[in-house]
Amino acid sequence: MTTTRRPNLGRLFALGLLLATSVVATGPAATAAAPTADLGPNVTVFDPGMPLSTIQATLDAAHTAQVDNEMGTTRHAYLFKPGTYGTAQQPLHFKVGYYTEVAGLGASPTDVVINGKVEVYNRCLTPTNCIALTNFWRTLSNLSINITGKGSEGCRTGTNFWAVSQAVSLRRLNIGGGNLSLMDYCTAGPQYASGGFIADSKLPSVTNGSQQQWLTRDSEVAGWSNAVWNQVFAGTVGAPDDSTFPSPPYTTLDTNPVSREKPYLFVDAEGEYQVRVPAAQQNSRGITWANGLTPGYTLPLSDFFVAKPSDSVKDINKALAQGKHLLLTPGVYDVERTIDVKRANTVVLGIGHATLTAVDGATPVEIADVPSVIFAGVTIDAGLKKSQVLLKVGKKDKRSNNPADNPTTLSDVYFRVGGPHIGRTNTALEVNTDNVLIDHTWVWRADHGVEGFSGDTERWNTNDGRNGAIINGDNVTATGLFVEHFQRYNTIWNGENGTTILYQNELPYDPPTQADWMNGDVEGYAGYKVGNGVQKHQLYGGGVYVFNQNDPTIHTENGFEVPDRPGVKLHHIMTVNLSAGIIDHVVNGVGGPADLTRVGSPVYITDYPAP
Repeated sequence: MTTTRRPNLGRLFALGLLLATSVVATGPAATAAAPTADLGPNVTVFDPGMPLSTIQATLDAAHTAQVDNEMGTTRHAYLFKPGTYGTAQQPLHFKVGYYTEVAGLGASPTDVVINGKVEVYNRCLTPTNCIALTNFWRTLSNLSINITGKGSEGCRTGTNFWAVSQAVSLRRLNIGGGNLSLMDYCTAGPQYASGGFIADSKLPSVTNGSQQQWLTRDSEVAGWSNAVWNQVFAGTVGAPDDSTFPSPPYTTLDTNPVSREKPYLFVDAEGEYQVRVPAAQQNSRGITWANGLTPGYTLPLSDFFVAKPSDSVKDINKALAQGKHLLLTPGVYDVERTIDVKRANTVVLGIGHATLTAVDGATPVEIADVPSVIFAGVTIDAGLKKSQVLLKVGKKDKRSNNPADNPTTLSDVYFRVGGPHIGRTNTALEVNTDNVLIDHTWVWRADHGVEGFSGDTERWNTNDGRNGAIINGDNVTATGLFVEHFQRYNTIWNGENGTTILYQNELPYDPPTQADWMNGDVEGYAGYKVGNGVQKHQLYGGGVYVFNQNDPTIHTENGFEVPDRPGVKLHHIMTVNLSAGIIDHVVNGVGGPADLTRVGSPVYITDYPAP
């Protein structure tokens, strides 16, 4: 199916709804069996011997509680032990709401089979305003879906819908029996969507639909229907050809230069919980589980400190110092002092969108300049008092000793400055260590929320967020870097030999005037800045979007700003106007304006510098 290119206005419609109603919902009672390991009250474990009606009712109640709970505090994980759930006659068909993780507990995605569907639909803010633009914060992984309907689904027959935007990952999936659609075309318009991320998955034909940008890496796809602005593929079997860019705007890398799959929980043959830690790969292509267990190593859950929101940072740090790994169970953790990760090869894994909230200006997490730490599945929120940094990896004044073949890895790590409450930080993510892999992050200074502001000018003056990501380390690779709405440079890349595969950015919506959006005598800050001294850098598939709603006459001189050197190369980049404000050039004075004469129609550059 094809769609027209449309501006990203849905979050503004959502703003009125969110300010009018702050939903605070509690999760449904855990009617399923308690896990054999103590994963806390916000984890529900299913086994195939349970009545399907019990599983269905639990998941339906969860969705009802969370479908509109965008700024709430409930977090939950629903985990499936190995086996088959649902049949052709009685499929298991459920939807996934905010702050919900659904995952299989098999060693392989084929160990858990759902006959049915696992879906996300548009949110209909009014009967004629149905969008996916604020469908954030949910996870689906490590299972198989055999798409099976209920016999009379009409428009939805034969298709699993996953209509989402940022902070939503699909990992280790095996989907068959129908099609996968990344938009919901069965509700009233405008049906906008702005995602997203897929990794290590074997997929049927995929309808991209209205998805403005998407990264699919190390996967297999039977087909891909269309593109809107930036659709990027790295190491994906069946990916479309990109030789006619920007018509359509595909960006395809035959292999992925650096990858590591996210750690995952599984239950072994004795019923014991384990954590599989996948190995890093170079020049990878296709799924990791095609020939058996994903390469890597296994840690027993007994090697982890299994934390709950009631545990103090003091106790967490004590356990880390004693050599434990860390599993953060679902919930919101108030972090008044830094969680210090000081030991090489430490694994920190959050499940159910575990959220760390800075208290009294704390830096919630610091990873020392030690080798091969893995930090995954965690959301970090700024607090009411300004933090200097929300997550710091290494120190600027220490020499890095991180090995290139076993990089420190950040997977599905999300940041918020504002939204559920006022937030303040100078920098969300600071990476100083060399040889780091950032595998899917959304770094968000909120453009809407329930903070109680009387208007967006007040948000500009109160919701402080200077920079989203600052990368000082060398040889850092980012696969899926989403950074939005910060008040100066959204991303600054100072390290040598950096690589970004898919970059998505919206400039801040809320500068009150041009005077508030000046970089010295330059109008505005580029959405992506490569440091002036950098000799080598590469970016594949990037977009910077503008929507200056407070003052539509505001200018930003360049979407991208990089040093003019042969070793600094940008491939398939664009700017686009979302109906307010102007980006004068795509990069370094090159490329025409993204202005009000071409709303929703990008300005593309195939290569900079031009060959």
